Amino acid sequence: MILITGATGRTGNRAATELAKRGIPVRALVRNPAKAEGLIAAGVQIATGDASDADSVRTALVGVTKMAIILPNGEQQLSLEKKLVDLGVEAGVSHLIKLSSMEALPTAHNATHKMHWASEEHIRASGKAWTMVRPSFYLQNFLSNAYTIKTEGKFYYPFGDKGAAALTDSRDAGYFVAHCLATNGHEGKSYDITSRDRLSFHDVAAVFSQVLGRKIDYVAQDPAAYKAFLGKFLSSQWHLDAVCDIFAEIAAGYVVDVTDTFEKVTGRAPTGLAEFINEHRAVFTP
Repeated sequence: MILITGATGRTGNRAATELAKRGIPVRALVRNPAKAEGLIAAGVQIATGDASDADSVRTALVGVTKMAIILPNGEQQLSLEKKLVDLGVEAGVSHLIKLSSMEALPTAHNATHKMHWASEEHIRASGKAWTMVRPSFYLQNFLSNAYTIKTEGKFYYPFGDKGAAALTDSRDAGYFVAHCLATNGHEGKSYDITSRDRLSFHDVAAVFSQVLGRKIDYVAQDPAAYKAFLGKFLSSQWHLDAVCDIFAEIAAGYVVDVTDTFEKVTGRAPTGLAEFINEHRAVFTP
C-alpha cells in the first residue's frame, strides 16, 4: 500500500490517480472527504486526517510500505513534513518520496527553498530509502492570469524585463511521483524535472499570442505595488514574503536550466507551454 498526502491538490491528485490506474493499491490522506469524490471514483482509498494530527496519520499508515509527501508551501510545512517522516519511520515505511523544488539547495536564501532543503535533509537522515522529485515554475501559475489574458490580452508579474523560468506542468510532477513509486531503481536519487521550455516572460507572452491567435503582452509590475496587491489574497505574512522573495530572485535573473530527466525516466515527453495553453484555451479566450 502507498500513502499519498496532499492528494486533493493537482500534483497529489495526479500521483494518486495514476497509481490507481496502474492497479497499485493507494491511499490518500485528506482533510475533507467531500473533496475526494474524484479520487474515490478512480479507485483510491481515502483516509480522513491531517498531517498535524499524529493519530490520524498513524491510522492512515497501517499497512503502508511507501509514502509520498506532497504538501502546499507554507510556514508550518517543514514541521509537518518532519512529523510525517518520523511517523512513517515509526510505522515501518521503507521508501519516502518528497515533492521538493529545483531551487532547494544548501545555499538557498529564500524561506521556501530553505524549508525544502531542510526537509530533504531530514528525509535523507531517516535511514529509509528516499527519492526527491524537484520541479520548477508550474505552468498552472498562468491559470491565475486567465482573467486578464481573456479580458485585456495582458498578464502581470513583477519579474522585470529579464525575468525567466524553466516551466513544469504540476500534473507531470504528479505523474513522475507515481512512476517512481510504481517502478524500481529510484532510491537515493534527486530528480530535477522540467518541460523543454526555458523562457522569459516576454517569450511566454509570445507563445500565448501564437497559440491563441491574438496579441498577448507581459506587463512588468512594480514589486512593492504587486506585493501590496497580492497581500489582499494571502493572509499569511510568511507566505507573502516568501512568494515575493521568489519573484525578486526571478527578476534579478535567477533561473534554473531545463532538464531531459522527465522523458528519460518515464519514456514520455513532458507537457510544454504551447500544449498547456491549447488544452486550457477556453479559460484564456473571450
